[in-house]
Parts: sequence; C-alpha cells; structure tokens
Amino acid sequence: MSYRITWIEAQQSFEATREETVLEAARRAGVVLPSECEFGGCGTCRVNVRQGQVHYDEHPPALSQEEADAGDALLCQAHACSDLAISTERVLAAPEPARRRKARVLHKESLTDDVTRLVLTFADDTPWGFRPGQYLNVLPGDTGPRSFSIASALDAARVDGANAATSLELHIRKIDGGLFTQTRLSALRPGDTLDVEAPLGGFGYHEDDYRPIVMVATGTGIAPLRSMLAGMLASGDTPPIDLYWGGRTPSALYLHDELTQLAEQHEDFRYVPVLSRPDSAWQGARGYVQDVVLSDHPDLSEHALYLCGSPVMIEDARRAFIAQGASVRYVYVDSFTFQHVPVDVAA
Repeated sequence: MSYRITWIEAQQSFEATREETVLEAARRAGVVLPSECEFGGCGTCRVNVRQGQVHYDEHPPALSQEEADAGDALLCQAHACSDLAISTERVLAAPEPARRRKARVLHKESLTDDVTRLVLTFADDTPWGFRPGQYLNVLPGDTGPRSFSIASALDAARVDGANAATSLELHIRKIDGGLFTQTRLSALRPGDTLDVEAPLGGFGYHEDDYRPIVMVATGTGIAPLRSMLAGMLASGDTPPIDLYWGGRTPSALYLHDELTQLAEQHEDFRYVPVLSRPDSAWQGARGYVQDVVLSDHPDLSEHALYLCGSPVMIEDARRAFIAQGASVRYVYVDSFTFQHVPVDVAA
C-alpha cells in the first residue's frame, strides 16, 4: 500500500510505501528534500506534518516527544501511515547541482597534530559555485564516500595561488582506523588527484531570519562556520554574531588568531574560545562550549543558532538551548557522523 505525500511549499507530490522512509520515497521520485546525517541525529530533514500521521521504527534522537506531539517529524526516519501534507516552512535557495569531478591537490599542511588543511583545485578550471556551509564527498573507490565540510569562502580572491572559484579548502581531522584520513590522506602530495562530488548539503545562513546569531562549534566543526562568516561579515548587513568554539586544549583552536583578528575588525562579531581541559595559563572560558553559551545567554528566544560538531555536543546543546527559550524553527544543525566501516568523520 502506498500513500500520497504532498510538499506544500514546493507544490510537489510523490508516493511512499509503509516500508520505506519518507525521505527514501522522495529520492526515488526525484524530489529533493533537505537532509544531512540520515540517522535522525541532526534534524535537518525536520518538517511539520500538517495532515496525516507518521511512525518510527525507533524514535529519532533529534526529535523530542514534545516536538513530535506538535506535529514535527524527521523524514529520514519517518514512515507514512496515511496520506501526508508536509511543510518545510522555509527552504534555502537551491544550490548548484552536485557534480562529480576530478580534483587535484594544490596544497596540504598540518594545522594541528590531527587536523590537516587540504586545498583542492580542478583540472578543467571551470568555476564551481557552492553555498557556504555545504560539504563535498571524496570518493576513494575502496569503500563509501568520505564527507568533509568546505572551509573556504566562495568570494575569496585567491587561495594559495589558485582562483577561489575553482578551488576548495577542507579541514580534515584524523580518525583512528580511518581508511582515508589515516592512510590515504597522509600519502597525498601536491599534484595528486581525487574523485570528488560537490556541492552537497542544506546547511547554511538563513538570511531572512534577521535575528541575533549564536554559532557553536567543536573541533573541525569550525570549517563550515568559517566559510559562512566570510560572506556574512562582508555584507555589512548581518545581525550581531557570537561564535563559540570549543576544544580540549589551546592547540585544538587552530584558527584562534584568525578569529581573534576578525573580531577586532568587526564590532558586531564576538569570538569566544572555550577549553574543556585548559592548563593553568588559560585565561578564557572553561568547560563545555554549550554550557558557556547558556551562561552568557539566559534567554535564547530571539536568537538563531547554528550548531556544528560532534553528535554528543549537538544533541546536548540543542536540548539545552530549546529549554532556555530557543525556537526549534531557528536552530540549524550540521552534525558530524561516523560510519561503521573503518571510519572517517563528516566534516
């Protein structure tokens, strides 16, 4: 038995069976709905079910019971059990269609003991657009794709001598046992080639919100936020932004000097570094990054929040921020995901 799914904003409809998730059915029909992690951990595929009902094999972690009771659903886990009318409320402008291309390594350097900066250019020199906040897939061929957030700004003039329209910068954290991050990445040299697919993902700046912004990152979760910040601050018409970046030790904050300088240049941009395992010399904020945000912002009801980093941080922060007044409508998540094959991280 199949059910009719109607996406209100896009004026599109498709059929879904009880056995498949709504997201799977949409893809089968060629309907592109927002999605990211696809295990119910980030909330990117959240919709409001205006008519009909869904069920889950297991309740997804990024959906509270209160949100489900209010009609919200996560399409990557939801199965239709009737005809549905769903609303995404607001959809980011469609990005350039993803394409597979041959990328060439332009530059590689270590940012920390376990984070590598990799700059890729494209042999055909064809300009390639992306929305800051998106990611690309490296296609190693031996197993599945490896996903990494784009750290570069689309409108940067030059990146290590290459036109920014034809190059992309990645910040890649080494994962123990990762076939790409621990093995192939270390062997890459300038001039080597990789098969990649980009741009991908629905994470990015929702300009129409026009609310004070709180950005929260851990580790290489700073990469997509760095990409977004460049354009946001350059526009001259962005609400105040507070960026909280958490790490264990000072060496983990590999963009600290860059972000400090950026804060000095823009009076409406505040950068707050947070360490969970600081030494006695550290003069900044201490503890978990989400707890520092909660301490600084006792009422988050007027803010838009952008969260990027580990699933543990995302889940805890999202729950705590909503409890402190944040609206689900204005919480945007880019959550790193781990695979069950020899792993790499999505960021």
